[in-house]
Amino acid sequence: MGRERLERYSLVGPDSRAAVDAGLASADWYRSAVPRKRMKELMRRSDGPAVRDTTLWLGLMVVLAGVGTLFWGSWWCVPFFAAYGVLYGSASDSRWHECGHGTAFRTRWMDEVVYQIASFMVMRDPTASRWSHTRHHTDTLVLGRDPEIQAMRPARLAKLLANFVGLVDVPVAMRLMVLHVVGRLSAEEADYVPETERPKVFRTARIWFAIYAVVIASAIVSGSWLPVVLVGGPALYGRYMLYVYGLTQHSGLGENVLDHRLNTRTVRMNVINRFLYSNMNYHVEHHMFPMVPYHRLPELHEEIKGDLAPAYPSIWAAYRELVPAVLRQLKDQSYYVRRELAPGATPFHEPSAVNDGRALPLIPA
Repeated sequence: MGRERLERYSLVGPDSRAAVDAGLASADWYRSAVPRKRMKELMRRSDGPAVRDTTLWLGLMVVLAGVGTLFWGSWWCVPFFAAYGVLYGSASDSRWHECGHGTAFRTRWMDEVVYQIASFMVMRDPTASRWSHTRHHTDTLVLGRDPEIQAMRPARLAKLLANFVGLVDVPVAMRLMVLHVVGRLSAEEADYVPETERPKVFRTARIWFAIYAVVIASAIVSGSWLPVVLVGGPALYGRYMLYVYGLTQHSGLGENVLDHRLNTRTVRMNVINRFLYSNMNYHVEHHMFPMVPYHRLPELHEEIKGDLAPAYPSIWAAYRELVPAVLRQLKDQSYYVRRELAPGATPFHEPSAVNDGRALPLIPA
């Protein structure tokens, strides 16, 4: 069962070719209608919101790390490093994401600087992951094409749970870094990273390797875990919110479906979660229109919400759906959550019982 599942989701397996043959690769996705003038307004970039949010993000990290270091050696340091860890190990994910799209700032070099910092924190090579995420957008939840599917059918529950503290992804990231240091890519990376981009991957890995070597040497020389708690360690102990947010995006929804309204969730969150997650809770809107900056996504939601399935009212509401769905898929791999579009929304055909949402693209009714 495990081997068959991995083959279905492998980027170099038979399902990859089947997806291309079925017209699912780099296909035309449904997008809700937005007046051209309004869309141009929504796509307009600005440095202001991202400068504000990035200053707050990095500033809080400096303060929390400083206070935590002052209290190092006592239990008083724990709450400060716990908060620091979430900002480092989880909030970096959405910064990596938005700056990778090049939409967070208007000024390109600002996007690139924050992208490089966040990539290091979340332990994703900035070049390889940019191409990986591009594939995720062009082939969202398409079997054999999307490299970022978290909850397979059936899910690897032990892996999902272990990743709340990075026990799978971080060792994998370290293994890939070592592979890159010696000038090699994994088979799946070779599927989406162009030849011309590969030297960047290898150069970055060597820089990161040197940084981690200094951190480990500092810990050994000082006889203290503090350097690791500050750099690298938060990717383990502060990573859990990355998965709390991330699993709400697509888990339990339809695969091989060319409509983000049916394979992606928008979830309402409070102001703290939206800050940590950079408004990526508006995930349907982001997938439909990835060039809209994160701070304009609430406006985009208001513009198109009548053409979407209803937004989930909370993180809890999303988990009340996705957890039973993922558990049911352990026994019934044809099961997936069928999203009901709002009354008056442009309809799409649901996957038929024959292909159970896996083999054919949806077409307009």
